[in-house]
Parts: sequence; C-alpha cells; structure tokens
Amino acid sequence: MIEARSPASADENAALIAEHLEAAGDLHAAYGWQMRAAAWATNRDIAAARLSWERARNIADALPTDDPSRAAMRITPRTMLCGIAFRVQLNVAGAPFNELRQLCTATGDKASLAIAMAGLVMDHVYRDRPREASQLASDAMALIESVGDPTLTVGLSFAPTYAKVESAEWSHALQWSERVIDLADGDPAKGNFLFGSPLAIAHTNRAMARYCLGRPGWRDDLNRGLALARSADSLSFAAVVGWVYFAGIPFGVLAVDDPTVREIEHALRIAERSGDDLALALARMTLGTALVHHPMAAQRDRGQKILADVGEVFRRRGHNLSELPIVDVYSARARARCGDRDDAIPLIRAAVDHLFRHEHLLAWGVPATGVLVEMLLDRGTEGDVAEAQAAIERLAAAPADEGLVIREIWLLRLRALLARAQGDEAGYRDYRDRYRDMARTLGYEGHIAWAEPMP
Repeated sequence: MIEARSPASADENAALIAEHLEAAGDLHAAYGWQMRAAAWATNRDIAAARLSWERARNIADALPTDDPSRAAMRITPRTMLCGIAFRVQLNVAGAPFNELRQLCTATGDKASLAIAMAGLVMDHVYRDRPREASQLASDAMALIESVGDPTLTVGLSFAPTYAKVESAEWSHALQWSERVIDLADGDPAKGNFLFGSPLAIAHTNRAMARYCLGRPGWRDDLNRGLALARSADSLSFAAVVGWVYFAGIPFGVLAVDDPTVREIEHALRIAERSGDDLALALARMTLGTALVHHPMAAQRDRGQKILADVGEVFRRRGHNLSELPIVDVYSARARARCGDRDDAIPLIRAAVDHLFRHEHLLAWGVPATGVLVEMLLDRGTEGDVAEAQAAIERLAAAPADEGLVIREIWLLRLRALLARAQGDEAGYRDYRDRYRDMARTLGYEGHIAWAEPMP
C-alpha cells in the first residue's frame, strides 16, 4: 500500500517497506528494499544508508546456508559498509574487512573487494597511517585496474589518489587523476557510488599535483573541479572546496579574499544541512584555515577559534588525524600573533616533528615548516635562528619527487628570511628577488602577496 499510494516516493520509503517485508518473512524482498534504500540515501543521508546496509547484511546472514543467492547477498552490503566507513567513522579494519575478503576470494568477486579496499585506504589516511595508506593504495589501484571496468576505476580512484596526495607522491597522484578524467569523459556522475562526483575530485587532485610539480593547467583544473562540485552532493562539494582552499591557501598558491570566504561559508551551510559529519569537518577546517590567513584581525581571531574547536573534535573522535597537525599549526600561529608566542612555538614544533616522523613532511610539512621558521625568526634568539636553519635544511634534504616546485619556492622564501635574520643583506636580496620572480612566473597568488612587501 505504501508503494502503491505514492510510487514516486518509493525510494524515500524503501527502508519502511523493507521492514514490513522482513516482518512478514519475505527476506529476499526485504533485502532488495534495504539495498534500494541505502542507494537512495548514500548522497542524501549517509547515516541512514549505513543503517540500511547493516540491516541488509543481517537479513543476508539469516538466509538458509543452502540459498544460492546467500553468498552474493552477504558480500554486497559488507562491501558498501567498508567503502563508506571513512564517512561515518566506522572501524572496519581487521575482522570486518578480513571477513569480506574471504567471501570475495571464495566467489572471485574482485570488484567488491576493490570497493572495500578503497574505503580502507581512506580510513588509513584519516587515522594518520600514511605508510600503510600509501602501500594499500598501490595494491588497491592494481586491483581496480585488473577488473577492467572504467566506471569502477572512475568511482574508486579518488581513494588511492588521495593517499598519494597525503604522502606527497605527486607523480602518482597526477597520473591516476588524469586517468580518471580521461575515463569519465566529461560525465560528472560516472562512478558515483561512493562520491557524488568523482570527476570533480579528480580535477581537484590533478590541480594539486600540477601546482606542486610546477606544471601548467592547475588553475583551470581548480575552476573545473569547483564548477562540477557546485551541482553535486554535499560531500563532493565540501571535499572539493576543502581540497582547493585547505591546501591551496597554506601552500601559498591561492590568496584569501572575501569571495573565497563566502564560497567556503556556503559549503559549510550545505554541510550543516546534510548531517554528514565528514563534509562538516572538511568545511569547518577549511573555513578556519582561510580565516587565519585573512588580512583582517577580527577574521583571524574568528579563524583561530574555529580551528581550536576543530582540533579538539578531531582528537576526541580519533578521525581526520592526517589533517590534525596542520590544523594545530595554524591554530597555534594565530595564538602567537595575539601575543602567546612562547606557548605556541612548542606546539608548532611538535606538529612539524610529527609530520616528519609520519612522512607527511613534503605534504603538510612544507607550509608547517614555513610557519615554524617564521615564528622562530620572529622571536629571534640565537637558539631560534639556529633551529630555524636546521628546520630549513631538514625540509631541503627530505626525499621527494623530482621537480617538487612547491618545496623550492618555500625554500627560497625561508632562506631569504633566514639571511635577513643573520644580517646577510646580499644573500637576503638574492633569495628575495628569486622568490618574487618564481612566485610571479608560477602565478602563485599567496606567494606573490607575501613576497611583494619584503623590503
């Protein structure tokens, strides 16, 4: 009767219909309606989707062991629960994933295992396990490509690509994002079973790889990613806005202005309405990071409060831990600018050391090292200058992809500041001029704005 009375609302009512059918003992039909409910809710209410997949899993487990459909029915909801685990902070590493892998291996279902592995990659990233995430990303990408399904490749590549971004393996990120863009062939919804618009995310990832490696075309990719995300689901929009500005502003590629702040605030309002915790986290940390770079003191104060709150939420939930160090760095820098420098510097130092130990040095460690050096040189004791020089040399010596331009431009800036602090006027002018020229040549708005006032 529910379905007959309002056929157009059948998807919205699918979970309710499933409950009636399950109560009546019609398990196959109930399973189908729970899966339909989850598919409808994935990009609308991820918590509801999770609940429907869990109920579908329980229904499948209750089927007789000789039911010919039982194996496949047990695999599908488990696959999606692993695939979206990072969105709902569901821990599937260990027994849940291993159980699914055994089911997939027994049935030869490589596609389902690939979806689950993509979710596990993202889970490793957000739990700040970059080494494991990078290795698993390579394994997942090999498995994804072995399936030979372009839609699957488009839909799942965001996870291994993001893991490579977090570990600053920019060549891999560039290669994999370009493959997604080619396979999507302009279709923003292709492969949208975990994210609403994989193509929007691929353009954003390619932009990041391009500007970090000094390749042309990054600005067009940023604009294309944002344009596609504006008409996508809340998580895609928050993710793209986050990766555009949360990375672009600290790296010095983008500058902060009022239209930028308005766009991030728009993404935040959408995330708040969506009830998606991951989208909300991405939008809030992006807004806070943008505001602490704002020229107005009142906005910087507002940004510091947001970042302090975001950092506490991340610590309490044990999630988004890969971004926590850079959140702490900019929160502490904002405190230092309010006169709390002596307390802020140890916090920044600890965050940079953490990034170095966890091999994030050439991802978030680049701008974080920049903040540390600037704070030390501002305080200016003899020990501070020596520590700043050591931090610069550690950044310069870290192994990286060839042609990592984003590190080169930061090193020019930091060496200019160090030379001035050491009284080396000739060295200062040389580094300053080279820094300005490089910023203008590359079109990095943030660095242009930072370089121009240098005396």
